[in-house]
Amino acid sequence: MSGINLNVLNQQLAKLESLMLTIEKENKNKIQHVHNTQIISAKNLLHYLALRSQDIREIQNELHEVGLSSLASAESHIRSQLQAIRQRLGTKINEKNIEKCTFESSGALREEKNRFLFGPKDIDALPSIMVTFDSSFADSYTTIKNLLLNGMNIARINCAHDDETIWIKMLDNIKKACQKTEKTCKVYMDLAGPKIRTKIIQTGHKKDKLKNNEKDKVNIEEGQIIWLAYNKEGFNKKDIVISPEEENVISSLKKGDRVYIDDGIIKGEVININNNKVEVKITRISSEKKSIKNQKGMNFPDSDLNIPSLTSYDIACLPFICNHADLVGYSFVRKSSDLELLKTKIAEIGDKIPALIIKIETSESVRNLPDILLEGMKNEHFGVMIARGDLAVEIGFERMGEIQEEILWICEAAHVPVIWATQVLESLNKSGLATRSEITDAGHAALAECIMINKGSHTIKVIQSLINILKRSTQHRFKKRFIFRPLNIAKDFIAGNIPHEI
Repeated sequence: MSGINLNVLNQQLAKLESLMLTIEKENKNKIQHVHNTQIISAKNLLHYLALRSQDIREIQNELHEVGLSSLASAESHIRSQLQAIRQRLGTKINEKNIEKCTFESSGALREEKNRFLFGPKDIDALPSIMVTFDSSFADSYTTIKNLLLNGMNIARINCAHDDETIWIKMLDNIKKACQKTEKTCKVYMDLAGPKIRTKIIQTGHKKDKLKNNEKDKVNIEEGQIIWLAYNKEGFNKKDIVISPEEENVISSLKKGDRVYIDDGIIKGEVININNNKVEVKITRISSEKKSIKNQKGMNFPDSDLNIPSLTSYDIACLPFICNHADLVGYSFVRKSSDLELLKTKIAEIGDKIPALIIKIETSESVRNLPDILLEGMKNEHFGVMIARGDLAVEIGFERMGEIQEEILWICEAAHVPVIWATQVLESLNKSGLATRSEITDAGHAALAECIMINKGSHTIKVIQSLINILKRSTQHRFKKRFIFRPLNIAKDFIAGNIPHEI
């Protein structure tokens, strides 16, 4: 055993368990405020956060070397797993101190929460599939019926588009299709949230009259200066002036803050601020088309934006959503108080309360994830969506793989179902042909409880391909834990090299 001292190893594990209990005790007030069905989950989350606040890599290596669990795939029952290891090392644990959140009980708890949020599935082992509805679905019952027959479990209606007239038609078609196919379909409605998008105030062109296409975009170069402002007062004609549309964005910026435009294609840095006029230097353009167009998304990952996550338009949509949706998606959540605001508004409407889906799409929401989850636990049921598009821009594409894993681990510890969203088999959906990288990404999506597909021309083909990919990947792993089904490569080798008499 390479001289590993098992007593010392056990003592190190005892210290980790002691830390878990200390963190639980220190957060007793937060545990008391969660829904009574969430108490076990809240405690397990705190235990996991305590463990992950430490560097235990050396301990893990030693555990692996002596043939014990390294704690690497035990997010949902972390203290129970640690106690099981200590028992194997000779520790006797008093029955009253044995952790109740076990591998078996946490699995049953997660499954119950998944089923409540996302409904029944044709294949229990696979994640649920959510499909984003296009406006045309309002007049296409057949499309919705075919989506259900091919594996759609949840219909997503984005309230940033269309209106109640169109939404009602979509809902009627869903109901009709469910009756015809004898399948169930949950309805998820997304609140639009604040729209931080480019609005070109001044193009910088010297000529007075511009063609329509010239008004909708401005050409830029790396190193060039653009201005953020709400109007063109006080600027020279040659200045490029862009508004982020949403009030209070500009007043929230500070020197050195990064500015991203158009899904991160354009990067800039705030170099000067003067009376609601922000000077931004363009530092990178990751496209051959070097221009800024109207209505492109803007991200400010370094800025504490003083804007509400719940807009007046969202509040106006809430009565309709509460009457018709099973799930409501909440955009631009940054801290736990954002959830309090939405829950207060929903409570004012009536008794029918859709389950809340918290969209993690900002760097601030990642930092505040534990508190956001504990606030969510005040409800009996809620979920998390990893909105990977905006999140990748906010935290940087290089960190996206790492951060989406961390979100999955922490939500697993909290027994919170996760929706894997944005750009799933996107090339296949748009062009009919998948890329190698997105096939790998789709397989990785099996780590979540639900997968969201965006709008496209080949949605049914995407569902079919996704189910095929997921069937294969789930035979090899469950969550983070790799499982061993027989490999054809191994079977063929053994069959060809085994003596006939055996």
